[in-house]
Amino acid sequence: MTTEKQIEKGISEIVGVFTDPIIAMPGGWGDTLPEWLKQAITLERLSMNVRSLRGEEMTGTDAEACAYLYTAGLTASMDSDWSQIYLYISTQVYRRHGRGEMPQDIAVDSITDYQMAKLRRLKRWIYERRVKARQEKETAECHQRKEAEVAKREAEQPALFEF
Repeated sequence: MTTEKQIEKGISEIVGVFTDPIIAMPGGWGDTLPEWLKQAITLERLSMNVRSLRGEEMTGTDAEACAYLYTAGLTASMDSDWSQIYLYISTQVYRRHGRGEMPQDIAVDSITDYQMAKLRRLKRWIYERRVKARQEKETAECHQRKEAEVAKREAEQPALFEF
């Protein structure tokens, strides 16, 4: 990848921290996310950008996974693996963002390797959806700009021949 493309990608990633959508399970529960979790997503996206500069793979963040699983749990019931993953990631995010201690009866401090692999796949999938949404938005905006330029040019240029 050329340096110019790397710079473009880096800028796009930084802009994405603030403008990318929060990926939620379809079903209408995305608007019920707590404000503190939305802020946590932004902070963790920034942190992920810094870690990617050090060579770490870009993925969705813990807070994004928490938000997705929150909406998924409200949309449909989860099996025991996903329930454990949700409680684990919620415990981590809750503690990390100064929300205090998770109640002991639902706090999960570790999950199995199999569950961790499922969580990593979910975070990669969330990141891929974010990037896809960003690219689609950028493409749509580019088409709109081009159409506006063509319309402006046509309006400014007198017709040579009218039939």
